[in-house]
Amino acid sequence: MPHDDIRIGTLVKAEDRPAEIIRQILPHGFESFQLTFPGRIDGLDLDRIADDVRRVLEDHGNTAIVSAVGIYGNPLVDERSAQGFAALIDATERFGAKLVCGFTGRIVNRPVPDSLPAFKQVFTPLAARAEDRGVRIAFENCDMHGHWDGGDWNIAHAPAAWEMMFHEVPSPALGLEWEPCHQLVSLVDPLPQLRRWIDKVFHVHGKDATVLWDVIRTFGIRGGRQYIHHRTPGFGDTNWTDVISTLRMGGYRGAIDIEGWHDPVYRDELEMTGQVRALRHLKECRGGEFTPNPS
Repeated sequence: MPHDDIRIGTLVKAEDRPAEIIRQILPHGFESFQLTFPGRIDGLDLDRIADDVRRVLEDHGNTAIVSAVGIYGNPLVDERSAQGFAALIDATERFGAKLVCGFTGRIVNRPVPDSLPAFKQVFTPLAARAEDRGVRIAFENCDMHGHWDGGDWNIAHAPAAWEMMFHEVPSPALGLEWEPCHQLVSLVDPLPQLRRWIDKVFHVHGKDATVLWDVIRTFGIRGGRQYIHHRTPGFGDTNWTDVISTLRMGGYRGAIDIEGWHDPVYRDELEMTGQVRALRHLKECRGGEFTPNPS
């Protein structure tokens, strides 16, 4: 496909009929799918899931790919979640992917630096395992309602933490699963951050946000008022043309996979309406329909 440097796709839950869901939504024009697993994958038949999904993609002429697989648990305190990371690293080739995404994990309700020894212990062997198989690991940048001094799930939500993590485990296999939404929640301008960290961005989630600046100016961010909404791309504040231009100028090759199920308006019966609108919006921000140069 002409725009195969940056594909536009969506997330599909791997434990909930992923092949059937992909079969139904492929005709809308999705070009990639990230399969997301729960924090533990005990009892899931990875080979069967991979075979079923790849069969559907083959039936549609391989116009779409599995861009990544993801596991979203706390591997620093849950050994079964760490084992799930290892299992997915081993299984990526079966899915036709080379990328495993997820949370770093966290020592619960402790400051970020307190998690670094456990991070080093868990992800040093996982990074080596990934390197041996030509696989990369990308850490989701969601704070999961945590902050620097406490939280339950993830330390990879701030650049200061990224510096510490990549110092503790200096592996080329470790990077970021980035999205502008989580930066806007922290009132950070996403674009300068993306330019600074582009070499470590391995995967992009298509999720945006709308900042309610009038609420912030009146009540602040600790006044008990909703000051921001997570949004589907095309309905929020992010200039996705600038995001995609920055990705391309930085040499990014991969996918932007839409993370739905968060928009306060395009949800429930409007979920897929919003996602398909986001798909078209992101394709337009990518440059629209590909036009070949004259030969």
